[in-house]
Amino acid sequence: MFVATDLNRQNDKIQQRWRILFMVMTLLLILPVLIILLLLIIRGGPMISWTFLFEFPEQGMTAGGIFPALLGTIFLVSVALIASVPLGIAAALYLSEYAGDNWLTRVINLAIINLAGVPSIVHALFGVGAFVIFFGFGTSILAASLTLAIMTLPVVIVATKESLQAVPQAFREACWSMGATRWQTIRRIVIPNAVSGILTGIILEVSRTAGETAPIMFTGAAFFLPFLPESVFDSTMALSLHLYVISTQVPGVPEALPYGVALLLIAIVLVMNAISIAFRVYLRGKKKW
Repeated sequence: MFVATDLNRQNDKIQQRWRILFMVMTLLLILPVLIILLLLIIRGGPMISWTFLFEFPEQGMTAGGIFPALLGTIFLVSVALIASVPLGIAAALYLSEYAGDNWLTRVINLAIINLAGVPSIVHALFGVGAFVIFFGFGTSILAASLTLAIMTLPVVIVATKESLQAVPQAFREACWSMGATRWQTIRRIVIPNAVSGILTGIILEVSRTAGETAPIMFTGAAFFLPFLPESVFDSTMALSLHLYVISTQVPGVPEALPYGVALLLIAIVLVMNAISIAFRVYLRGKKKW
């Protein structure tokens, strides 16, 4: 019924060229990641075993396992999430649902943006001064985790704020017209419909927290410990610092060992992200809009 004109055919050719260009750019972004993962699997895969996962380092960290570093990383990430997620969600709720557009909120938003751009080594020095010295936590899991929480707080705030603002305003107005208070509307309607976006911020926080080295190096992570921490006031080993140490400071390390540690660190992040993404997809499937 319709006959394509020369202009239609020309537009189709241009569109096809742009599609190919964007596909090539996407592949160029993905290819380095795949190469890195393949390299780690080939060189570090043979190191992964029950002995490697659940034994202590031996022979000056040139043999044995990485159990203290593995457990320490889980402790650091868990405590950092406990400290930052409630505070970040509360801050985002205030900025999105309660605060007006005035100079105070603009200053707060500017501070959040600036905080996200501060180098990790500066956060490390802040953690030493604030948590290690001023509050007297010493070099401990608590001090390191709070430093990581401060560093990743902007990620949680921004992701939560954007997800809250994505909830249609009509939802709020419908609740208010039924006599619901602002907090009842937020708790029953806004947060449940924004929780998938909030999980996105938590996923990004987990990824960054697990891989940071400088903040924990000065505040709570140890070069080597022959025992496991008994409380949050003890120091701990961590995978990121352990990888740095065996790669640069320890002579005689088997070539496959650093690759095995790096592979395990990435695997932990991927597993945590996969669980969060699966839960986010499940929640998105329950949305009515």
